[in-house]
Amino acid sequence: MKTDTSPQIVLITGGSSGIGKSIGEFLMSNNFRVYGTSRNPNPTQSTSFPLLALDVTKNETIISAISELIDKEGKIDILINNAGIGITGPIEETPEEEIKKAFDTNYFGPLNVTKAVLPKMREQGGGLIINITSIAGYMGLPYRGIYSATKGALELTTEAFRMELKNFNIHMTNVAPGDFATNIAAGRYHAPVLESSPYKKAYQNTLDIMNKHVDEGKDPELMAKMIFKIINTPKPRGHYKVGEPLQKFSIALKRILPDKLYEKILLKHYKL
Repeated sequence: MKTDTSPQIVLITGGSSGIGKSIGEFLMSNNFRVYGTSRNPNPTQSTSFPLLALDVTKNETIISAISELIDKEGKIDILINNAGIGITGPIEETPEEEIKKAFDTNYFGPLNVTKAVLPKMREQGGGLIINITSIAGYMGLPYRGIYSATKGALELTTEAFRMELKNFNIHMTNVAPGDFATNIAAGRYHAPVLESSPYKKAYQNTLDIMNKHVDEGKDPELMAKMIFKIINTPKPRGHYKVGEPLQKFSIALKRILPDKLYEKILLKHYKL
């Protein structure tokens, strides 16, 4: 990947907290030059790397931030599409506006950031793009169906992109985390649990289980170490998973079990 002796330049969207911040701090400690992004950077955000103003749902801020980075550094070696939002709720009761917002952030956002860096990566003869997806993107999860759809769409788009970029020495991969101890639940859109809803009891039970999983999640540094490993892999695979063994195993199970049996396992897991 590396073609000269200067530090590799890394851009991480959503780098002010959680997984993005952990990745940035880890790479900084390993001699990378890191830039994160935040919709509204301010001096109170404690990162050891600078934050550029970028909102992945606003294309003009994407173009501006990447232009600023290239003006400063002259190149961009690695893009990590990390910015994302959670969304939960019965699909029937989730407002269309919130569904579109989730797709704008989790799918169109990374797609547009990627499209903005590709001309520079082609010009410099190569690059690496890492999309942070989710184990939830491999299956339709109850009351997280929209989130699963946004991440699943990004997984599949990456598969196609990898083949389209092959001749330009630009590598692209997905890293799908399971549950990590971050503030994602606090920033997630929750469709309200309505007293009159036919989904009230089932949704509330599932919501409690999801939040418990996040609270008991793994240390985000595990994601940072995986990213570091991928960066040092000459030809990364298309898919990586990071999380509890059972979460990763659930993907393999989906491939081999009959649909009805797999669905039954999910229903039991979420006590539905």
